[in-house]
Amino acid sequence: MIGRQQEFNLKLNQFFDCLVVGLAFWLGYSLRAAGSLWFGWAELPPFERFYWQFVLVVPFTPLILERLRYYVNPLQKTVAKSLRQLCQALVIVVIMLLVTATFARASTDSRAVLGLFPVVAIPLLLLRESLVRTWMRGQIKQGRFRERVVFAGPLEDVDRLIRNLPQDHLQMMDIVARVDIAVQPVSTLVAAIHETSVGRVIFAASHVHFSRIEEAVNACELEGVEAWLWADFIQTSIARPTFDAMANKPMLVFRCTPEMSWEIMVKGIIDRVGAFLGILLSSPLWLIAVIGIKLSSPGPVFFSQMRSGRFGKPFRMYKFRTMGTDAEARRADLEEHNQMSGPVFKVEKDPRIFAFGQWLRKLSIDELPQFINILSGDMSLVGPRPLPVYEIEKISDVSHRRRLSVKPGLTCLWQISGRNEITSFDQWVELDLKYIDNWSLWLDITIMFRTIPAVLFGFGAK
Repeated sequence: MIGRQQEFNLKLNQFFDCLVVGLAFWLGYSLRAAGSLWFGWAELPPFERFYWQFVLVVPFTPLILERLRYYVNPLQKTVAKSLRQLCQALVIVVIMLLVTATFARASTDSRAVLGLFPVVAIPLLLLRESLVRTWMRGQIKQGRFRERVVFAGPLEDVDRLIRNLPQDHLQMMDIVARVDIAVQPVSTLVAAIHETSVGRVIFAASHVHFSRIEEAVNACELEGVEAWLWADFIQTSIARPTFDAMANKPMLVFRCTPEMSWEIMVKGIIDRVGAFLGILLSSPLWLIAVIGIKLSSPGPVFFSQMRSGRFGKPFRMYKFRTMGTDAEARRADLEEHNQMSGPVFKVEKDPRIFAFGQWLRKLSIDELPQFINILSGDMSLVGPRPLPVYEIEKISDVSHRRRLSVKPGLTCLWQISGRNEITSFDQWVELDLKYIDNWSLWLDITIMFRTIPAVLFGFGAK
């Protein structure tokens, strides 16, 4: 079966990649060890000291590659796309090792091994992929890997499905019959199964009554033949359909946010570790902020406000206070100067901000207390910026609420795209939804690295 065959091929490719990655790690270690002999570098500890890194690298690299869709449509991929996916995966692996070492207080011994590992792994993995691709194309030309299938459904639906299938999928199919179950009895489908000796029937029947589809699927069940149903009868523009089970009942699930996966778990770990390290490393700035606020403006050091978290759940967000204590009372007087469209309130050269507070905002130091919100689980390092509850209640476009479907973050695409230079709330939301729809660990890492220069040079900050 082509579905099972794809699953088998995936596991086989991952197994070979485990071997290749293990070899690459050992070669990286060997090259570093050779450097000690040839160039007089510091002596390298025995390989046993690197076992914990080896055990993490070997299984996790293929899993990360799978999440990056490295194994999807291998016959149609370009070398450039494979190279980009490999670089992303190996950067994530190296970061994961460094985070694990920091969190578990494990020794990384020689970091040169971690640097040499990707250099060796990338060409070896590209070579493995190229050899497999060449072999598969040769097998397909010889007529192997082809499965006999029957398509069932109105001819226009069947033709539309075939047009939408990738070429490498079609090359592995031998369509031996087409049965229009909308006008022909199910017995015709059964007869076709008998005559062609197929193991799978693919239904493209969006214009067929459910009772007829159910009857046809039951017939396949009695014949011991797999029935695959093209679920295009519900058209969505964003949500991605997946299958799940609830109380052993099959469910077709439409998700428009990243589903729970190991990547989400790793993101949570990175959030907690990153927030802890952020507080630790930025502690001198906290001291400067506390002293500066106390000397500049009477009142509390911290400002707290109820913000909307994931799914709109309110939480108390913390910042260093940059405005006078009467800021909320004076807001009504500034409404006519609001530079943002939509429910968001922002004023250029806000007179409520005192001088030292302006400096804190320029360098985003006022945002540092949100590390506490990240540690408590209310926020993430990367995600849409949390808005006040009263601003969320003013949202008139229902589609804008989808930005609440993920945990809010300390930084986001809006943060690195000019921040206050963006005056359209629609554009702001567009960036947030772009982040949600394209989320990956690599995107989070990219945003975090781009946030650093944006903060240091104050791009778009006011």
